[in-house]
Amino acid sequence: MLGMRVFSGPVGEPAVELAVATAMVRRASAGELVEALRIYRPAEPVLVFGRRDTRHPGFEAAVRVGRDAGFVPLVRAVGGRPVAYTSEALVIDHVRPDLRATEDQQSRFKAFGQLYADTLRAIDIDARVGEIPGEYCPGPESINARGAVKLVGTGQRVVRNAWLFSSLTVIGDADLIRSLLTEVYANLELPFDPATVGSLSTERPDLTATAVEHHFHATFAAGIAPSLLDHPTLELAASSAADHRI
Repeated sequence: MLGMRVFSGPVGEPAVELAVATAMVRRASAGELVEALRIYRPAEPVLVFGRRDTRHPGFEAAVRVGRDAGFVPLVRAVGGRPVAYTSEALVIDHVRPDLRATEDQQSRFKAFGQLYADTLRAIDIDARVGEIPGEYCPGPESINARGAVKLVGTGQRVVRNAWLFSSLTVIGDADLIRSLLTEVYANLELPFDPATVGSLSTERPDLTATAVEHHFHATFAAGIAPSLLDHPTLELAASSAADHRI
């Protein structure tokens, strides 16, 4: 972790917040940023679509469902299916310059998946790696509880000589997310089992978002004090925020 920078805290406007991860990996690719970690809880509820979702005839209806529920609709830069989360969630964006960024994609998925599962088991969550049939934004390296409900989704973006690994951990508001995604996935004609939506607080009701954030920080960046995002990263994110707005 020598030279790692740790950023914390929301940045305000949801589209800018989503664009920060891309800005970080672009700066790492250009040699302007060493290994960096951003750990934050979103400032407001968001509903994030994948690019291919925008081409479905039911997309506009799905967007309306999100807005009516008080979620800001956004579109991510790359793949994946719809996800929804509130401030009762933890997002971690990890970037690193790497000449082997392309070759090591699958090994990163496996390594990070195991790390997240181990991190949750350390706070007495029965966490396991693997996709649950019918889960939202499905992936083989999702992290679930008891083999029954999804807790953490992971994603990856690789650019020239750098990679970004992102994760979303749902801490609370599982009922709200379940209700919203049921309608969204129906409008997009995507398979979805509402029973697969979980959260850390349903597994351990005594957990708080603040405690979870501190636990992940201690796991990923022990001894490194977090700081606010630097101006060059924020400026680059702001310049591409329009790509994420709907």
